[in-house]
Amino acid sequence: MQVPLQITFKEVDHSDTLEARIRERVERLEQFFPRMISCRVVVSKANRHHHTGNLFNIHVDLRVPGEEISISRDPGLNKAHKDVYVCMRDVFDAARRALEDYARRQRREIKTIAHPPRGHVIRLVRDDGGFGFIQTEDGREIYFNSKSVLHGQYERLTVGTEVRYCEEAGEEGPQASTVELVSSHRLGKLKAAQG
Repeated sequence: MQVPLQITFKEVDHSDTLEARIRERVERLEQFFPRMISCRVVVSKANRHHHTGNLFNIHVDLRVPGEEISISRDPGLNKAHKDVYVCMRDVFDAARRALEDYARRQRREIKTIAHPPRGHVIRLVRDDGGFGFIQTEDGREIYFNSKSVLHGQYERLTVGTEVRYCEEAGEEGPQASTVELVSSHRLGKLKAAQG
C-alpha cells in the first residue's frame, strides 16, 4: 500500500491481539489486490442496549485506483457480533468480495470492444437478386448479396455508402455475411468511378 494501514479503536479498549489479526486480514487483502492505495479500519461498539448486550462494529475504508470502497457490517441484532473476532471476519469477508467486484469491473473496462470493420460500397448489381462489392479499408474487395444487408436496407445502398460488415470465407473468396448501413454519404468521384 502507498499509505500505511490506519487502525482506530473508538470507545473500545485497544487490543494488541485484535490489531495483529486485523493486520493479517489487511495483508491478505493486499495479496489479493496489490494495487490497494490505503486502508483504514475503525473498531467501535455498535450499541449499548441491555437486552442485546454490547455488539461490535468494524468499518473498513479501502482506497483503490479511481474508487473508495467502504465496508461496514451493521450488526443489528446479530448476537454473533458480541464477539469482535466474528465481526472482524464478517467485515473482511465482505471487503474481499467488494474488491473482487471492483476487479471484475476493472477487467470489463479494460477489455477492448471489437467493432466490425468498415468499408464502402463500390459496385451494386440490382438484378439477379441483388449483390455488390465492398472495398475494405485495406483496399480489398468483398462480395455481398442483398440478403446479407441488415434491416432490409439493400435498396438504400448506393455506390459510396459506408457500411460495417462481417467477413467470412465464401466459395469464390471472401464475402460479407452481414452488412450494416453506416451512412449514405457518397465519397465523391473516386468511389463513383470505381462503380
